[in-house]
Amino acid sequence: MAAPILQLSSLPCTNANTDTPRNEVQLLPLPYLLSLIPKCTSLKQVKQIQAYTIKTHLQHDISVLTKVINFCTSKPTAASMDYAHHLFDQIPQPDIVIFNTMARGYARFDKPLGALQLFAQILCSGLLPDDYTFSSLLKACARVKALVEGKQLHCLAIKLGVSDNIYVGPTLINMYTACNDIDAAKLVFDKISEPCIVTYNAIITSYARNSQPNEALSLFRELQKTGLKPTYVTMLVLLSSCALLGALDLGRWIHEYIKKNGFDQYVKVNTALIDMYAKCGSLDDAVLVFENMCVRDTQAWSAMIVAYATHGHGFKAISMLEEMKKAKVQPDEITFLGILYACSHNGLVEEGFEYFHSMTHKYGIVPSIKHYGCMVDLLGRAGRLDEAYKFIDELPVKSTPILWRTLLSACSSHGNVEMGKPVIQRIFELDDSHGGDYVIFSNLCARSGRWEDVNFLRKMMKDRGAVKVPGCSSIEVNNVVHEFFSGDGVQFSSTALHHALDELVKELKLVGYVPDTSLVFHADLEDEEKEIILRYHSEKLAIAYGLLNTPPGTTIRVVKNLRVCGDCHNAAKYISLIFGRQIILRDVQRFHHFKDGNCSCGDYW
Repeated sequence: MAAPILQLSSLPCTNANTDTPRNEVQLLPLPYLLSLIPKCTSLKQVKQIQAYTIKTHLQHDISVLTKVINFCTSKPTAASMDYAHHLFDQIPQPDIVIFNTMARGYARFDKPLGALQLFAQILCSGLLPDDYTFSSLLKACARVKALVEGKQLHCLAIKLGVSDNIYVGPTLINMYTACNDIDAAKLVFDKISEPCIVTYNAIITSYARNSQPNEALSLFRELQKTGLKPTYVTMLVLLSSCALLGALDLGRWIHEYIKKNGFDQYVKVNTALIDMYAKCGSLDDAVLVFENMCVRDTQAWSAMIVAYATHGHGFKAISMLEEMKKAKVQPDEITFLGILYACSHNGLVEEGFEYFHSMTHKYGIVPSIKHYGCMVDLLGRAGRLDEAYKFIDELPVKSTPILWRTLLSACSSHGNVEMGKPVIQRIFELDDSHGGDYVIFSNLCARSGRWEDVNFLRKMMKDRGAVKVPGCSSIEVNNVVHEFFSGDGVQFSSTALHHALDELVKELKLVGYVPDTSLVFHADLEDEEKEIILRYHSEKLAIAYGLLNTPPGTTIRVVKNLRVCGDCHNAAKYISLIFGRQIILRDVQRFHHFKDGNCSCGDYW
């Protein structure tokens, strides 16, 4: 417990040189009293000072109230915000500055709508908001995705002529972004006549967060023409956009820009570089950035551990945790996500449970849904499906569809249709709109020859309007990212790319490749038709494009939006063997490094 900084009982109650009665308190100078408040380490200490102000009739002094409210809202809790609100209500005529302090506290707190409720109260008193008021209130709306309230504030900002203000504009963009209204965010940006760098950062971030990295990068090119100087925040967003696209060459160009402009002094930028290089398939570059860092914080170590784990170097990821401990850097929840992921993809079930329990018992980290998901994946990959089901069923928190989907995927991998049935039912209880769930389970039923169930699921999927996400793969060639969708070749088989892919498959067959038509779940199709469907999967199209448009020996890097299928995985191994190419394929689960006919995952994926 923090020791009080002001002991009322020890304050002098008499003046030794006068006849002051003992029931009168000797006054401390007001400046000294005000200087004590920011030094407090607990609400209890602030209340002691407040008690002293009551005893000395200073409780209504506006400077004292302002200091106390500032303290309570700087790191808000339920108790401190209640106390701050209590003091605010005692001010006969609060000014907008004190209200802004209250709004900022509520915006940071778990009940940000409290700021809006208080705002309605002060509007009735005739107090007009200023630039800072809107910033805090819009941040509060963003936290709880209160789009209606945010639009009302936007209207008021327009009415008062501050909507394109340097403080209001960016927070409006952030609010619309948080509420998934990217069009409104862009509209706000377009109406600002002279956007500053903060505004540019806000809209670039908006596109990146809404999975539109190409638009984010395009805006950066526009920014360069304005003469405005980017900040390290700009670099963070650009690197995350490159990571989303898997655009390694563009990421390397941005890295050079970062070094040239001195942004590599920021630990966060170096950490983002590690993440970008790892997600673009260049683990060596990620390691180089990490090794050249003068200062490595928890986030930097965690990024490197996750990089090793996703690239299939699970034991190296685990050894990095030991190095992290030796460096006296405390692991966090992201660190353990990487470690649990490493254990899952290397079949280390017992070790995974040890790390999972140490996370809570040794480091006091409360597991999130993502940690629970790693544990389900760990058990599911190992074929321990009953244990995984029980693990989800007995969680101390409410289960989510993604946990059950992780188990459904494991049921599919192990061909366990009986376990898949109750799992798909649990998913539908929570969310029946995800097309991928129907596809996975119907494919599982098809492999078991249960065509009645397959037809029933497909009809249910159609009736409920659930749509399957199409497979999409991208490859960067000459700083341009090219996207391919599964089935493209069926409609456009006359193009040079698809002709080349046809010839490629013929070559693969000569060295032993056999298309796995069992992965095409249509009972009414002939094997030849199934083979055509497999041939034009997006992964194969992207790899074929890479073979055609890059020099011999160049590494081919492909990004897939879904899990790579077994046939494409097998084909990529043969391609790496006969063409002497390394292929790095990033799917939604992990990285696959194909070289000399083998994959880094060891076919355990």
